[in-house]
Order: sequence, then structure tokens, then C-alpha cells
Amino acid sequence: MAQTVAQVEAFMAGAHLHQICTPNPEFVMAAQRDHTFYDILNQADLCIPDGVGLLWAARWLGQPIPERVPGSELVYHLAAAAAAHHWPLFLLGAAEGVAEQAGQVLQTLYPGLIVAGSYAGSPDPAEDERICGRINASGARLLYVAYGAPQQDKWIHRNRGRLTTVQVAIGVGGALDFISGKATRAPRWMQHLGVEWLYRLWREPWRWRRMLALPRFVWRLLWQKAGGRG
Repeated sequence: MAQTVAQVEAFMAGAHLHQICTPNPEFVMAAQRDHTFYDILNQADLCIPDGVGLLWAARWLGQPIPERVPGSELVYHLAAAAAAHHWPLFLLGAAEGVAEQAGQVLQTLYPGLIVAGSYAGSPDPAEDERICGRINASGARLLYVAYGAPQQDKWIHRNRGRLTTVQVAIGVGGALDFISGKATRAPRWMQHLGVEWLYRLWREPWRWRRMLALPRFVWRLLWQKAGGRG
């Protein structure tokens, strides 16, 4: 987490937009079918291991990752850094009013944080120019995009040339729902055991189709470990 925040601080000293993605096993399996998403993940300036499954896989393949960096926690660390360095933050996405509530909560937690704007918007490409104009006019340097994967990551990627003030943009999934209190994260003990996905499935049973990515991810890992291709 500390390395990630330090890297963002370095990105902020640069002259162009840097994209951060938050892969988990669902991302990895979705990218096997969606070549655009695959390319975006590989071209991102930084990919952080959001899912504990990636830590297990990396360790098993002999390429261990130091720790999980959950996007739902990183958003707080970056907001703290934004308050300290005076980076205006823009919150885009989630349901109507959620981004605004999340911004208010973050300003309470981190006095001095500049929330340049908040907007539910839409990941529809037809809305891109209007939304980017709104973000540019706000002067935001840090951007949270909460459209869910892969829409949020595709939105950032295709609008890199339109966002003239933003230096770091990150897809944050359901983080704004957590910050605003609209949704709750799993208890700490479940997070530490790496079964937060089970809590989300219990709270949101409609996610069961997406969760099928987990056994497919394990199977693909076993195949690769056994010498299979891909």
C-alpha cells in the first residue's frame, strides 16, 4: 500500500494522465475473453493486486507479491494524500447522489481535501465529451471512476486524451458505495482470511454468475502450473 501511494505521488509529478487498474481473478478471467480489456490491463501505468486470489496464484507460481492492495482501502489512502498535497479530487460514477455523499464523507475524514466535483454520469461513449468537459472545468488532478469493471477501465483508457487536468485516474468499483455507507464491506476477519467474496455473494446473490470466474481462474492456474499453454 505504501509503495502504491508513493508511486501515485510520483505520477502526480508527471505531465500526462496515468491509469491505475485493480485486478482480481474476475478481471483476469474477463480479460481472456475481452481483448480490449486485456490490452488495457497490460497498458495501464499501474496494476495493483486487489484480489487475494492473485496473491495465492503468484506465490504458487514462484513470483510472490508483497501484499494485497484493495482498491476499497486505497481510495482512503489516496484521499489522505490528496488532502496533504492539495490535489483536487473528482468522483465519477455510482448511483445518483452516491458520489456526492462519498465526497462529503472523505472531506470529513480528511480536512483540507478539495473535492472538485462529483457526478453519477454514464459510461456510454456518447456522454464522454460532456463528462470530460465537466471534469476538466473542475481542475481535478485525481479521478475516481466507479462504473464497475471493465466499463470504468475502458472509460478511463479511451478518454486519456480528453482529460486535460487529471494526472491519475483509477477505477474504484463499488468503493463509493462503501464510503457513502450505501454498502458495507465484509467483517475484518473475513477480509483477513481472503473470503470477502463470500460475504459479497451472501449480500448480493445475483453476483453468483460473476463468481464462477473463481473456479475457472483456479483451473487455468492449475493448467498453467502443469505446463499448459495460455
